[in-house]
Amino acid sequence: MSTNQPQKSNEEEVDLGSLFVIIGRGFSKFFNFIGSIFKGIFHTVILFLIFIKENIKKIGIAAILGMSVGIFIELQSPKRYASELLIEPNFKSVLQLYNNVNYYNDLVQQKDTLKLQETFNLTKDESASLREFEIEPLKVDSDIINAYDELILSVDSLTLRSYDYEDFRASFTTYDYKVHKVTVIAEMSNVFDKLDDVIISSIEKNKYFNRLKELTNENLNRTDSVYKESLAQTDSLRKVYMQVLLDEAKKESNGTNIDFGGDKQTIKELELFETNRKINYDLRNLAEEKSKKYEVINVISNFQPVGYEIKGVTKNYGFLFGITGASVMIFFLLLLKLNVYLDNYKK
Repeated sequence: MSTNQPQKSNEEEVDLGSLFVIIGRGFSKFFNFIGSIFKGIFHTVILFLIFIKENIKKIGIAAILGMSVGIFIELQSPKRYASELLIEPNFKSVLQLYNNVNYYNDLVQQKDTLKLQETFNLTKDESASLREFEIEPLKVDSDIINAYDELILSVDSLTLRSYDYEDFRASFTTYDYKVHKVTVIAEMSNVFDKLDDVIISSIEKNKYFNRLKELTNENLNRTDSVYKESLAQTDSLRKVYMQVLLDEAKKESNGTNIDFGGDKQTIKELELFETNRKINYDLRNLAEEKSKKYEVINVISNFQPVGYEIKGVTKNYGFLFGITGASVMIFFLLLLKLNVYLDNYKK
């Protein structure tokens, strides 16, 4: 038996050594693979830089030509102005709002100045100056978090298991954000203050949304009345308990009494105080909700009477056409290289 034990230990050492060798080879292959990826990226970057160096004159000439065309167009084009309207739609009216704004933009794209005149009560020159209507949400993470919190409070724990936050975030659409921005671009700087009333009234005049607003406000007012009545009753009970405490205190001052209900009395007083605090908290939230739901659309910021001029390098035609010219030349030269490679590949 003593001769077998050393043989077994030697075999175990050999097995462990082989295992470590296999693991070491695995790590080596993995790191070599990662290194080959970085080498490939570095090699591609170097090849691209060499390509740019060999063709820098052609690319530069294309960029200068494109920039010249862009500068000419920029000088010939009239100035453009923009203004923004910030609104908070209620009662699921956001989809209708997007449809309306897209409709106005279609009228602009179709150059239907007559319909724009009728819709916004503009002059012919004012309607012809409109260039674009655009709407987008103000994407704030707190909107997603608050919506998820509301969902948690509205469903039971079993249903909640199927609503992971990341899945909920991924399903959060453009229409689910609270505040949305309408941007209008025009060639006249003083046309914007005639637009916001029409955009907002097109939603507020909708009978369906008006009915929802009325029903919602009726329910909120009813809830407000119930809360205020409960608060009044709670205050009355607190006054009664306070009076009872004062009466008991007077009795104790006239003689020696043992009060076995003092602790219970204090607990009831604390419960009434907590109920009073909770009702006041609910009333404050209800008042905030009523202020938000008072209108179909809450206007946060109207269009400015005079729009701001659209400027900046990324908006300049010279810059845009210069980049486009260089990009087209690069693409063309790459196609030529690809064609040469394919010809050589056949041989």
